[in-house]
Parts: sequence; structure tokens; C-alpha cells
Amino acid sequence: MSLTTGPIAPAALERWIPEIARLRIAVFRAFPYLYDGDMDYEARYLAAYRESPGAVVVGAWDGGRLVGCATGTPLEDHAGEFGAPFAAAGIPLETVFYNAESVLLPEYRGRGVGHAFFDHREAHARTLGRRHAAFCAVLRPDDHPARPAGYAPLDPFWRKRGYAPMPAGRTGFSWKDVGAAAETEKPMQFWLREL
Repeated sequence: MSLTTGPIAPAALERWIPEIARLRIAVFRAFPYLYDGDMDYEARYLAAYRESPGAVVVGAWDGGRLVGCATGTPLEDHAGEFGAPFAAAGIPLETVFYNAESVLLPEYRGRGVGHAFFDHREAHARTLGRRHAAFCAVLRPDDHPARPAGYAPLDPFWRKRGYAPMPAGRTGFSWKDVGAAAETEKPMQFWLREL
């Protein structure tokens, strides 16, 4: 298998949105996100990456098959949802690039794609003159009933990349869990690094 990664040109993004949506739904359905997604929401959500001039979408392909992707935008694109912890920490939003999501099918993990996703997004952030990169991760209790045996969080990987949890860098975001009747707000932790 020949894995390649690289940014998807804005003009080509429309063609890949359905595949990216399917990947997001499939990967985020697993613990810890347990996201019960749907294609209509995904198409609306992903349109923001087509419309933001500072956004980047990075794909991972096995031959011609999209098997993973990572997204990112200037933090101002998410300011309404995510700006408060940065303002409280005295970090101007216009200095932060937000690494929104990384999704990769399980059979392709452990082959360096996660590092490539961060490399591409951090390089893009530097071209925009950003001084910080951040992302947000869901917090689930250790005794969550859906936590699989042997589950290992990605904290060591993120720390190796130079990220650390932001003190007081918590927020909340709502989605519908698999098997739930309605959306509920989940606690989220911001991680930050200097570029």
C-alpha cells in the first residue's frame, strides 16, 4: 500500500467533501467522540473550509482512495465557539491557527500519517504568520461505559508534537452521541503550542 498526504486544493475540495464527510462520521463514531453524525450536517460543516481563505484541508490517500483527512482554519473562524479561553489567557485570536480535526481509518494508523497531518497544518499556519497552533479534544471519564478495553489516549503523541493542555483552556461543544436521544454538551480541552 502506498500512502501519500498533501493539501487538497480549494478548487478540488467540493469533489472530496462527500468522502471527507463519510470519514468523519466513521472515525468519530468510535470512542472517545461517539459522534452520531449525518451527511447533511457534515456537508454544511465542511462548506466552511471551502469558504475560509485561510483554511487548509489535508488528505491521506491509499492510491486514489481517501483514507484520512485533517482540517484547520484561523481561530477567528471559530471565535464564537472557542475564543473565550484564548482571550482569558491573553492570546490574541489572530495569532492562533486552529487544527480542527484529524481522522484516519484505523488500519492506516501508526504509519506516520498523524505527524504528516500536523506538519502540513503547522506549515500552513506559519505561511499565515500564526505564532500558535491549537486543537481541542473531548474529555471522557475513565469509567465511561463505552471506553474500550486497552484504550490509549493520544496525549503522548500530542506532547511529542510540542502541544500541552492550556491551563483553564476548557470549553464545551454539543453533539448527539451514538444511542442518545438528543445532543448533549461535552467538555473539551484545548491544547496549544508555539510555532
